[in-house]
Amino acid sequence: MPTILQKGNTYFAQKGSYFEGNVRIDGDFIVPAHTHFWGRLSVSGNLELGPRSSVALDIACWSAIIGSQCRVKGPVVAHGDVTVLDHAVVHSIQAGGKVILRPGVTVGDVMSAETIFVHGRIKSGKLTGKNMKVLGN
Repeated sequence: MPTILQKGNTYFAQKGSYFEGNVRIDGDFIVPAHTHFWGRLSVSGNLELGPRSSVALDIACWSAIIGSQCRVKGPVVAHGDVTVLDHAVVHSIQAGGKVILRPGVTVGDVMSAETIFVHGRIKSGKLTGKNMKVLGN
């Protein structure tokens, strides 16, 4: 069983951990690089998913930063903002806040209650938001 450390309302996973089944965190969750979840990931606070990490099913959280080259095979549902960093692959996004998509991202449909920012070239399904801003090439 991987170790999760707690400091106040923030939880930290160990680098390179593998989590079997579903994981629920009541607070913020900082996940280092190369950490893998083979089920659902539910975080009541903010999620920071480190580079080259993966989630086999869906993510539910308050807000999310999906690290570069991450793989999320299910939808990301967030009450607030979602940022997807370079070359990550995400099934779909539903956000109550703004969505930022960095260069090289591959994502299915994106729904945002606010603005969707696209930096550089991405591959995506339908993008639905209050506003859309495309920056860069």
